Amino acid sequence: MKISIYISPKEGVLDPQGQAALGALKSLGFDEVTAVHIGRYITLEVEGDDAAKAEERVTEMCDRLLANPIIEDYRVNVE
Repeated sequence: MKISIYISPKEGVLDPQGQAALGALKSLGFDEVTAVHIGRYITLEVEGDDAAKAEERVTEMCDRLLANPIIEDYRVNVE
């Protein structure tokens, strides 16, 4: 089963990559852009066919390794 994980900085947490991209976009003339938030996208292939169990395990993986729950939010999509 395929799992997609979307990780992004929490609201209010400094995002230096996003700020750098915003500055670069502004310097290129894209003045309509008001904010940029840069995150990560991770895909996993997981054995089994119990989607609820897979989501539970992947949530544990995110909490323990893949994301920093103090400064990042994440969402899990089981396909």
